[in-house]
Amino acid sequence: MSGVTRPIDRIERYYDAVPRPAARVEEIGPFSLFVSTAAPWPYYARPRLGGDPHEFSAAEVSQVRQRQRELRLPEAFEWVQEVSPGLLAAATAAGLAVAELPLQLLAGAGPDSRAVGGTAGSVPNPLVRVRLLDPDDPALAAAQAVASVGFAHGGTAIGTAGTAERDRSVGEQRKDAHQLLRSRIRTGATVVAVAEDATGPIGVGSHQPMDGVTEIVGVATLPAARRRGIGAAITAALVADARDRAVDLIFLSAGSDEVARVYQRVGFERIATACIAEPA
Repeated sequence: MSGVTRPIDRIERYYDAVPRPAARVEEIGPFSLFVSTAAPWPYYARPRLGGDPHEFSAAEVSQVRQRQRELRLPEAFEWVQEVSPGLLAAATAAGLAVAELPLQLLAGAGPDSRAVGGTAGSVPNPLVRVRLLDPDDPALAAAQAVASVGFAHGGTAIGTAGTAERDRSVGEQRKDAHQLLRSRIRTGATVVAVAEDATGPIGVGSHQPMDGVTEIVGVATLPAARRRGIGAAITAALVADARDRAVDLIFLSAGSDEVARVYQRVGFERIATACIAEPA
């Protein structure tokens, strides 16, 4: 990444690089459309790396949407507003609804994971432990189920969904997605952390290191287990692992301003806006 010094520029290159091992790329006007070839989930279109950040039109957005429909893909676009400021108006004019989410960077450049949530992996409740998962760990399927339940009940409020919903969700997990995750853990492309109590996984999160940059993704807690510091402890464990891998830029996109305030309390600062556009 010679010559790239601004964090936001490194993040933009990371966003362009991460899908490529599991996707082919179709260049359509000012966009790169990532079409999944190995991943069992669909990708999205992004502004072409190095393109004009201001030159986007509703017609060009519609052209990509047409190609996505032909390929039976979701009509989805993602970008960083401060990198591609001209896209918001074009996407809106093309009839898409745009979610503007806080893009947050971990403050500080040193390897001190104590900047996040205290001691890495610590949870206020001593009956809960946080650890990293190996690819063949029997807890991996339940950890994936925690994410499914957690994101199905968004926000940070305590809810009723808990271990029963998690256990039902285990049987609904796609085998190809599970196998791909195991493969990515084995190669170090994805690192998964889980929080467990006597019932098994109750929180989960991961990060995806590449070229000294990583994004923390998929941090979720069962609604019945929220407000116990579990998300912060998982984030701390992931940060500590990233530091061990010589990652010096750690970022995430918070799902809402409320969630962003949680991450702000554990050392992340908002530096930009991550945009996700889909049909209204």
